[in-house]
Amino acid sequence: MRWGRLLVGMAVLALASGSVQREDELVRVVGYAYTFQGIPYSWGGGHAARPGPSRGTCRGYTGSVRPCPALWTRGLDCSGFTRWMYRLGFGEDVLGNGTTDDHIRRLRKVSVAQPGDLVFYGTGRKTHHVGVYVGGGKMINAFATGTKTRIDDVSAMRDLLGYYHYPA
Repeated sequence: MRWGRLLVGMAVLALASGSVQREDELVRVVGYAYTFQGIPYSWGGGHAARPGPSRGTCRGYTGSVRPCPALWTRGLDCSGFTRWMYRLGFGEDVLGNGTTDDHIRRLRKVSVAQPGDLVFYGTGRKTHHVGVYVGGGKMINAFATGTKTRIDDVSAMRDLLGYYHYPA
């Protein structure tokens, strides 16, 4: 199964690099995101000193799965996932540690999303979710406790804030 995801990621890279005039780094972000589907969601996961799957935290956890599984689940939350994908794609930790509110400040809003841009949810004052846009109205994201990184429609949540591009 992992090889299948890797081949899909490579195909996306090939298609995107030939059809989209964007930074090579954003194209790599999409390829990596496809490759790393299926990683468990963990509240606070991905926020260690180096980006990537890690145990999470139960501080601030409000999910319905009880008890909070983050302390024993090695995985990623939504901002940890996008941070790691951007680290892989750009070769450095360009988003840095923090929440979706911290990450959105490092980006600029765009009116038309391109693969590799980030999709944010919430309000102008407070965000609560982020995913990597892959085209066709879809994103790859770490959705919620009890799920794994996966592809969802950008309409999966009602409060789409917009699409954001790096570098700002």
